[in-house]
Amino acid sequence: MTRNLQILSKPYFRGKKMPKMKGAELIAEFLIQEKIPYIFGLCGHGNVGMLDALYDRNRIKLISPRHEQTAGHMADAYFRVRHEPVATLTSCGPGSANLVMALANAMADSSAFLAITANVPTSQFNRGPFQEINRHYQADFPSVVRPVVKRSFQPTRVDMLPLALRQAMTTMTTGRPGPVQLDIPYNVFQEEDEVTVPEPTRLSRRERPGAAPEEMATVMRMIEAARRPVFFIGHGVTLAEAGGELTEAVARLGIPVISSPNGMGCLDMDHPLSLGFIGRNGAFPANQAGRHCDLVLTIGARFDDRSSSSWIPGYSWNMPPTKLVHVDIDVDEIGRNYPPELGIVADARTFLRQVLAASAEKADLNPQRLAGWHGEIKGWQEEWERYTAPNFEIHASPIRPERIVADTQAVLPDDAIIALDSGVHHNWFMQFWKARRPQTMLNAWGFSAMGFGVSGILGAKLAAPERPCVAIVGDGGFTMTPHVLCTAVEYNIPAVWVVWNNFAWGAIRDIQYGLFDGREVGTAFYKGADGKPYNPDFAALARAHGVEGTTVTNSEDFKGALEHAVKQEKPWLLDVHVDADIRPPATGTWALPPIPHKEPVFGKPGGGD
Repeated sequence: MTRNLQILSKPYFRGKKMPKMKGAELIAEFLIQEKIPYIFGLCGHGNVGMLDALYDRNRIKLISPRHEQTAGHMADAYFRVRHEPVATLTSCGPGSANLVMALANAMADSSAFLAITANVPTSQFNRGPFQEINRHYQADFPSVVRPVVKRSFQPTRVDMLPLALRQAMTTMTTGRPGPVQLDIPYNVFQEEDEVTVPEPTRLSRRERPGAAPEEMATVMRMIEAARRPVFFIGHGVTLAEAGGELTEAVARLGIPVISSPNGMGCLDMDHPLSLGFIGRNGAFPANQAGRHCDLVLTIGARFDDRSSSSWIPGYSWNMPPTKLVHVDIDVDEIGRNYPPELGIVADARTFLRQVLAASAEKADLNPQRLAGWHGEIKGWQEEWERYTAPNFEIHASPIRPERIVADTQAVLPDDAIIALDSGVHHNWFMQFWKARRPQTMLNAWGFSAMGFGVSGILGAKLAAPERPCVAIVGDGGFTMTPHVLCTAVEYNIPAVWVVWNNFAWGAIRDIQYGLFDGREVGTAFYKGADGKPYNPDFAALARAHGVEGTTVTNSEDFKGALEHAVKQEKPWLLDVHVDADIRPPATGTWALPPIPHKEPVFGKPGGGD
């Protein structure tokens, strides 16, 4: 009986024994079958078996940056541009630990990649071999990344790989996307078993749930009753590729759009009903609309503290009395920070199509019914334009931040991709950048990882080689991952970096100045006792790596320098000296309890009427 069970448990395929494959060979063939073109990875003793399996498989390319964090950010950005995942490969211990930043950044922003991490051989589990984490459980690296991945898998035998691979791919790309870890013990790469490659999944965004009929009936009644409605959209609309449906809904219903950074471009931001970002560093019209609207249709967005002025009533939102319809594919986000009148678990594109279908039958739901609301919004837009426009015309050295935004907008075509790190430069671009298309403004938003823009632009360029790809990054963030220059040269990736050189951790320095009466320590870059500002010569640093580098200190020179760099189709760095003492005009607020929050520089809180 035991022998018969053993025979039955052996895998057979079409009546024949399946061929023996090494675990690494199976993984490589699975990735090729899933049409994954790249693995961004670094070598280590723990993954040499996987590297060997990639040696003669030219349908998948290994790109090896100089740091695992960069590999993860490249994979994250690649997915944001194409909505197709790639994989990363890291070794035991420190190699995979370096990936945690990138995993957390992707997880927070609903971006997906398959993180293949190596571990110690199963025969050495819990014996404390080189680079094992085993204080609480053997080979316990999955516990390190569990909070920052959507799911973690650790197959300990080759015959466990087919199921783990299929489940990992399905989990990563369906529902709300997120990174998934596949933790492979060293011996599983090398051992053989009678296995076959799983059938292709290709499930990316296949399931698109919608609202129930009674929910749609309620939504339409609320839209009909509203006199000052807004859409608030986030990354969910971008991920659902619902920009066309959103644009049509705005044209048909006349509802203006407020956007989180990762939703920017789903409605062309030159559209008169595109109000921009909301929150402390949002645009004034967006905050005013949020304060005074009577209905918020939130689609694929979460009300984090920066897009809600830390949930303080009257600064960005007033809920209640403003009514909220919250639509998200992730049930956990609905009602997290504001109580919705109606919560709907649905895909953004499906929901917007349902709105379009329902509104087609209602002739009275036309933009003209909201003429008064549109008039108020136009007044706020003109007021904001009068306040901000003069500063965009000023030439100076060091350069005013507004000039960098304006000239970048003038030089880059509508389909160009920009990637931004965390920092004061990001605040300026959130407030004034006009994304014309979806998936063209890549932000480290939820986790705000420095290094994302610096490294991610390489992944973006690989995802869209025919389009200009420009990283706008701080001097602090760039010095965290400057080794991207090596990778750009080694693999001929013609990305452009604009280093926002203000000789400081500028965003944090400004917080110190604002909250601690101008006291500053640890946020400015100084050299020596005389307090002279210090940074490396970034242009010379680039040239040392084989990347063209240019230093720009006068605003009259920036536009031409950027235009030239983009046209050359080679890696290029611009070291741009920016005035550190000019700050984005706050139109909302941001609280860091228990310190009292600051009032807006422009505009007054209120609304709720």
